[in-house]
Amino acid sequence: MNSDDEPPADEEPFHPLGGAWQDDLEELLDETEYDTELGMEMGKDAMRVTKGELSEEEFHEKYHDDVMAEFGEDERPIASPDDAESEAEGIGSTLLGLARGEESRREMLKKAGAGVGFASLGWGAVDQQEPEPEPAVEEAGEVEGADEGTQWGMTIDLEHCDGCLSCVTACNQEHNWDEGANWMYVLAFEDGNVESPEPDDFESVHDFNYLVRPCQHCTDAPCEKVCPTTARHTRDEGGLVLTDYEVCIGCRYCQVACPYGVNYFQWDDPDVDRSELEPEGIYDERGRPVSRRAPRGVMSKCVFDPARQDGNAGEELIGTTACEQACPPNVIQFGDKNNPASDPQRYENNPARTRTVINLFTALPSPNSVESSLEGVDPNLDAVIDAVDDLTETLIALATAVKITQTDYEQDAPPGDSLPEKEETVLSVVSAIEGSGVDLESENVLSRLGLTVEGFEGPSQDIDISDREDVAQERLEDYVDAPEEEFELLADIGTNPNVTYLGNAPGPEAHQVPGPTSYEDVGMVDRRQNVLDDETVGLGLRDE
Repeated sequence: MNSDDEPPADEEPFHPLGGAWQDDLEELLDETEYDTELGMEMGKDAMRVTKGELSEEEFHEKYHDDVMAEFGEDERPIASPDDAESEAEGIGSTLLGLARGEESRREMLKKAGAGVGFASLGWGAVDQQEPEPEPAVEEAGEVEGADEGTQWGMTIDLEHCDGCLSCVTACNQEHNWDEGANWMYVLAFEDGNVESPEPDDFESVHDFNYLVRPCQHCTDAPCEKVCPTTARHTRDEGGLVLTDYEVCIGCRYCQVACPYGVNYFQWDDPDVDRSELEPEGIYDERGRPVSRRAPRGVMSKCVFDPARQDGNAGEELIGTTACEQACPPNVIQFGDKNNPASDPQRYENNPARTRTVINLFTALPSPNSVESSLEGVDPNLDAVIDAVDDLTETLIALATAVKITQTDYEQDAPPGDSLPEKEETVLSVVSAIEGSGVDLESENVLSRLGLTVEGFEGPSQDIDISDREDVAQERLEDYVDAPEEEFELLADIGTNPNVTYLGNAPGPEAHQVPGPTSYEDVGMVDRRQNVLDDETVGLGLRDE
């Protein structure tokens, strides 16, 4: 870079994870053969582009000559001043924000605090840091048509997470990344407002506050904007942010530009040899090697299992991820964020109802057993409860509330989604009870089940109850204590992440604490650096 472009020595850190993290990144780049200063400045300005402070054309022009001089090519997928298309229709515009419509009450509550708390946590890779003040920025732009097609993403319910680390181990088993180079990370935290218990003195694993971190697969990914070779790219199909292992040159500029700290560099030969990997798990539908562990000298991160989404692992696994399927409490919901009928959107739109469906799916007897048990039974509620083992009045009331609040979707649920099947099972139990002659829609039965407006007994007079659907919804809310807050990590910087969190957002004073299950407990390591130090091949560097 030109000396005129050098930043002031006392300039505030630009990285959301703070000054210590930024210093580590700079030291890491110093160990590569590429221009450290160029990588740091490009990472900084890539985030300015997502914030709306710098246009893509300005970003392209500012660094084009330097990128060409350093790499001999400039394949960054952003608009250049020479593009014939307008910004609203150009290449760069297709990467911009997913239009989300009117914000929900939960989104309004916690979006701002999520960025500060996340920065202070630092994902365990850097010790506690002072949170960076949030800069005043212009609102990032939106693009017509950004909500078309499939957009793979997640909704994660933090309040019902149990910190078991099953998602971490499942991801490792599927993708074979080296110990500590975690593509999925789970940490327990406290921030002065919410506390977590001591790891050897707690009544329930749900007493801890958790944060779960996969790659956010941003719709407007800063990491992609700095890649000179198109190795880091957003795939058209499903909007996955991936790394082509055969194109990546290991410059690590993407690591600087990522606000979330999710990139990992493969220092040495991988623990698992290439011959042990099945090709259908490595290559996606385009024939690009984007999955499983990276080769030596290449960047890697969470990929949302493109081999699954492309059908390489079997049609039944399309629309699923290893971490989602391994999660015992079903708090990870993966699917098409653009489809209201998908698992993540169902959960996000009505956490109380969806969590009730998940619980009832395992608590209720099967529809067939209910139907067979009710043959010849008198058509009244008491007779039904007496005739069917494990069926209680409370379970019947909750299942009926699920039916009352049922939503008709214009679109079909995507393949791989499990919530529609669970809901259908619950509704089949209701149908079996009704098939015995019990009228679950009658005022007498609904009154007994606590599902009438007249008989509603809510926790507060402030709740507006006007019809049976309101009563049923409040019954569900009371049953599961559903999360009231919804947030996206660092939503204010305009990356448009495709992971939505439900539950407590970490506050400005958040810091990591030991959880109920340690990485050692499950045969894992929480930081790759520990492994490298033990093997004396770590070069004294952080990998996160």
